[in-house]
Amino acid sequence: MSVKTKWGQFGTLITVFFFWGFVAASNSILIPVFKEKFDLSATQSQFVELAFYIAYSVGSLLYMGVSKLLNTDLLGKIGYKTGISIGLAISAVGTLMFYPAAEFANLYLMLAGLFIVGLGFALQQIAANPLAISMGDPHTGSQRLSMAGGINNLGTTIGPVLISYAIFGSASASTTETDLNTLKLPYLLLGAAFLAVAAILAFSSVPNKISEEVAVGDHIEEHPKNVRSSAFAYPQLWLGMIAIFVYVGVEVATQSNLPLYLKEGLGIPKEAVAPYISLYWASLMIGRWSAAVGAFGVSEALKNLLKLVMPFVAFGVYLAVNSQSANILDFLPYAGVILLLIAGDYLSKGNPARMLLIFAALGITALVIGMATSGIVSVFAFISVGLFCSTLWPCIFTLAVSGLGKHTGQGSSLLILMICGGGFISTLQGSVAESLGIHYSYIVGVLCFAYLAFYAISAMRILKAQGIDYDSPVSSGGH
Repeated sequence: MSVKTKWGQFGTLITVFFFWGFVAASNSILIPVFKEKFDLSATQSQFVELAFYIAYSVGSLLYMGVSKLLNTDLLGKIGYKTGISIGLAISAVGTLMFYPAAEFANLYLMLAGLFIVGLGFALQQIAANPLAISMGDPHTGSQRLSMAGGINNLGTTIGPVLISYAIFGSASASTTETDLNTLKLPYLLLGAAFLAVAAILAFSSVPNKISEEVAVGDHIEEHPKNVRSSAFAYPQLWLGMIAIFVYVGVEVATQSNLPLYLKEGLGIPKEAVAPYISLYWASLMIGRWSAAVGAFGVSEALKNLLKLVMPFVAFGVYLAVNSQSANILDFLPYAGVILLLIAGDYLSKGNPARMLLIFAALGITALVIGMATSGIVSVFAFISVGLFCSTLWPCIFTLAVSGLGKHTGQGSSLLILMICGGGFISTLQGSVAESLGIHYSYIVGVLCFAYLAFYAISAMRILKAQGIDYDSPVSSGGH
């Protein structure tokens, strides 16, 4: 029996997805500011990403440890909605630390604040993703997750613009002076918003429990001839853990090192990079909005039409958001790159392994073009990595947990653990930039995509050997 999506509850829930994106993308604006104010090297400036993303791993480990001590799943005991509210309160504490950190110009306090924000996000991620899937028909759960991912990337599109306005007075200001005290108000407001949403969630009709059947989801049944003792006994999982690590790594590192490239390669100062960072994150929104159309239960013909239209609607949102801070005519040629996303989606025919292989190849191509060229061509090439990353999270996640059966929960937690790749790969690229130069540091991303292509081929072979022929549609969510 088909279950209707609970749109009212779902609309309340996905506000947290917006915050994840808002903060993650805003970090890119903080990187060049901290680099200048605290006289940091390229590697040290990436500690912003490292502090934020390593918190996901620490949070996941803490979650697993507490669940082990309780001898039961923590969220199963306290409730999923309650878990999100607690996570929001933890993140609020992190944002409030920006006030004394800015007052005393203390880098370590700011990094600690970002770490605590990420710690709260980890708990929210663990709870909100399965909750989003459970709010309706399980067969359209991945599409709802795609829609949530699209809201996440709306936050990533708006975040850099608003934070840039708060710091510089404009998303493309002419001043080069930065006062850390300007960080106080936006992060105080963000903390207040976290607490307000936590309260709204606590008293809302959003469910606090989900059924085990819904939590497990589709296409992850344990094949009869493939029963194993633990999640680690499945090579598709531990190879997938590395894939999640490098995928989040290349997604975050590409844009977090972009401000330095824009400054050194094009002479664009830190106070004018927001429209470019916004376009990178909007690129992920473009792919995920397209993937979310299946959540509405429309006809196949309309769905195919929307897959053509929605990427350009999302691009239009980007242009509208940035219309006051940039000459949007300069960004219109990027529409041609969006056609590659649509073509790749069509060629994949919904097979997650094939989709992963196609977009990994496109990611490699984009980075090689970026390193081989200069000017706006190279900038658009590097930014297009966001387009090709937009489809990868659900592809990897789907392949990694396929066939795990009763070990799916453990496998999912281990995959969330690897989100820390965003911090480590960003720092690695910053280190490479110091030796090879920022332009050629993107070779790190090429190596990441090369592994993802290897995983796509390997996972397809491994799953077929286990009796699983995975060739069903996949849609794009967000981490």
